[in-house]
Amino acid sequence: MISYVCVGADDIPRAKRFYAAILPALGYRVKEGPEGLSYALAQPSDQLALLPEFYVKPPFDGSPASAGNGTMVAFQARDRQQVRTLHSAALQAGGSDEGQPGLRDAYGANFYVCYLRDPQGNKIALFANDPNDA
Repeated sequence: MISYVCVGADDIPRAKRFYAAILPALGYRVKEGPEGLSYALAQPSDQLALLPEFYVKPPFDGSPASAGNGTMVAFQARDRQQVRTLHSAALQAGGSDEGQPGLRDAYGANFYVCYLRDPQGNKIALFANDPNDA
């Protein structure tokens, strides 16, 4: 099981604007600290953390952050409408389009996805895969 995913960012306030436009709608809560942003799914206090967590941080080696070639983080949305809504919100929050929301038959008959770049250039996907969602 994946415990957490971390992407690099040089401008944390700019990254926070972008991720604040999409992650709270998916159930993530943010903690901000001197080391960056930590997003976790909300869970009852008597349960272990829901995984994976998602971190946005400056690189530990002090070098500029860069997006990994071929690296992408995908977040599951409730439905196709939420994919469209969050795609639009992410663009307004400083992201860039890497693929408009739509069906991608190559990944299955119901795979509805959009692709974005965060302000640092990290690739993010938002998808829904419900066969009952038209």
